Amino acid sequence: MAQDIKPTRKNLMEIEDRIELSERGHDTLEQKRDGLIMEFMDILDQAQDVREDLEANYETAQKKINMARAMEGDISVRGAAAALEEHPEITVESRNIMGVVVPQIESSKVRKSLDERGYGILGTSARIDEAAEAYEDLLQSIVLAAEVETAMKKMLSEIETTKRRVNALEFKLLPELYEGQEYIEQKLEEQEREEIFRMKKVKAKKEEAEAEEEAEAEAEALAEDVVAD
Repeated sequence: MAQDIKPTRKNLMEIEDRIELSERGHDTLEQKRDGLIMEFMDILDQAQDVREDLEANYETAQKKINMARAMEGDISVRGAAAALEEHPEITVESRNIMGVVVPQIESSKVRKSLDERGYGILGTSARIDEAAEAYEDLLQSIVLAAEVETAMKKMLSEIETTKRRVNALEFKLLPELYEGQEYIEQKLEEQEREEIFRMKKVKAKKEEAEAEEEAEAEAEALAEDVVAD
């Protein structure tokens, strides 16, 4: 690359400007990468807690529904489930974490009171109520897990993208710019030395010519004096 650059003062100034800009960009991207990693670690800790809660709620819901089926029968359980009139509502908004847009999921009408479930208090047992409550908790955990997992994936993707940009600047672009800068500086120094050497030669030839002219003038003057005598 360096040999393809014309060694001029203008190109040297352009490369120096590019180096300054690239170094600032590199520092900024490094700060962004480190900040993203810190945010990602916080989300990762949260994700681990959410996963544990999700697994626990899933096991509890399975136990509760199996107990309700065993004691009340599938028909009663399915009837209670079909009686639900108001279904949970999910809304998705977004929030910004260091330039990364991640989802913010809000849920409503997930947890319900006994009279809101639609199946009637007298027509069911406490086991069906417990199963319904367990599945409401499970659904709430699923919504939270979806938000955290999606945020974690987006953050991880942005970290990888930022790391690639940092590496591209650090190991490719900046070394090439430094090499180009060094090449031009060396060529300009060589040109300056050659110019100085050329000027010295010109000066020496000029001084030699002037000396010859003076010698000739002195010889002519001496010859005129001899003739006059």
